[in-house]
Amino acid sequence: MRQRFAAATIHRYCAAALALAIHAGSIPAWGNPCVTLHGNAIQGGVLWGQIDPDSRVMLAGRAVPLQTDGQFLLGLGRDAPAAVQLTVTGAATCEQVITVEQRDYPLQSVTGVPQQTVTPSDEHVERIRVEREKVRAAKARRLARTDGLVAVQQGFVWPVTGRISGVYGSQRIYNGTPGTPHYGIDVARPEGTPVTAPASGEVTLAEPDLFYSGGTVIVDHGYGLSSSFLHLSEVLVSVGDELDAGDLIGTVGATGRATGPHLDWRISWFNERIDPQLLVPSMPD
Repeated sequence: MRQRFAAATIHRYCAAALALAIHAGSIPAWGNPCVTLHGNAIQGGVLWGQIDPDSRVMLAGRAVPLQTDGQFLLGLGRDAPAAVQLTVTGAATCEQVITVEQRDYPLQSVTGVPQQTVTPSDEHVERIRVEREKVRAAKARRLARTDGLVAVQQGFVWPVTGRISGVYGSQRIYNGTPGTPHYGIDVARPEGTPVTAPASGEVTLAEPDLFYSGGTVIVDHGYGLSSSFLHLSEVLVSVGDELDAGDLIGTVGATGRATGPHLDWRISWFNERIDPQLLVPSMPD
């Protein structure tokens, strides 16, 4: 999928706020109170912009962290509505409605996964609960680093190349039982194939055997953006490790709920699941 960096389509509703600021003799320091956004205004996409760093940004009621220079990221989840409100508060308040392109997601039937991962026992349910708390804690860390923004603007690199065997957003049917949507991109490769960092960041989770995802690593890219790497046969990093793009993370495997060796690469912006394929070049032949 070709990377798309068209400017977001934005309806502007700032006239009243600007008129009020003029009437009060207080023009916002950052001039035009409406923000120019860049990136992919589509479900699963990421946008970025820049405002005065003393301003406050809210996306659909969520506070958006700002970098020291006022740059910020916005993530649009798999099921983001067609219109999302962005509010910027500074010397005046501005509201924008971001028009989000809607997507149709395929249905994918997956057979041959361990049945215990489809209908887990009570014991496994408790294990799953504990492991999910570990994952939430790792993603809850809010690292103030600029790696994610730089990577979004310049493009991530593929952590592994090969045949794409599963796509973002697809509704999964496991052994005939409906499951949650697939939030990553699957790349099928032989077991033991090296998996490398797609962008710089810090390791916040390194687990060799989670119930669903098997060998799992989470790398925080800063300001709410993180990558997850699932089903690894080997985890070769530790929590706290600093990585550059291209550094070794682990190796492809078939651990957890998997039918064969592959990498499941996922990207999140806080709790919103992002489509990795929108942030990388086309898969090389």
